[in-house]
Amino acid sequence: MGDRLPGERQLAEELQVSRSSVREAFRVLETLGLVECQVGRGPNAGAILTYDPDGTLTDLLRLNLGLSSLTMREVIDTRLMIEQWSAAQAARIPHDTDSTQAMAAALTAMDNATTPEDFVHHDMAFHIALTDRAGNTLNSAIMRALSNTLRQYAVEAVHRLGHTTDLQTDHRLIHTAITTGAPADAVTAVTEHFARAYPPITH
Repeated sequence: MGDRLPGERQLAEELQVSRSSVREAFRVLETLGLVECQVGRGPNAGAILTYDPDGTLTDLLRLNLGLSSLTMREVIDTRLMIEQWSAAQAARIPHDTDSTQAMAAALTAMDNATTPEDFVHHDMAFHIALTDRAGNTLNSAIMRALSNTLRQYAVEAVHRLGHTTDLQTDHRLIHTAITTGAPADAVTAVTEHFARAYPPITH
């Protein structure tokens, strides 16, 4: 709590997204009471974390997301921003970690899934492991809450696609970029995966 987040321009450059997308994601986080944004320039400007990343935060996020008027686009934009940053960070970490093994296990489980619901369950595990690997516990807590909120929408997306082959190709590209230490490729793979999974939202 009290940590200052990078500025809009820096985040936009690192994540290869527009500043307006970063600004929109910050607005969602501020609505949830997770950050406090100060406008202007100077040492006091920017976004500051206002919550400790503990188990209570996950419950609070789930409650807020369930009762608030946030749109699905706002939720997905926030998740995309977190995963883009996490993928870049994860690709800079040596690959022999528990989270890497969890990602690989989730890939295998998705290959063996027999229903969209089963596939999405392991899909969420994959993306949570990716976020955990980056080492930011607040992002991990937010990710778990957002995943719970998006679960049914993700199931509907699998039904809409009619198969999971392309999604699994995306997952493997993400996994390969992370384990081979290619941050830019990891961000690109995550971005393209979201565009495939949520085209009405991300386009």
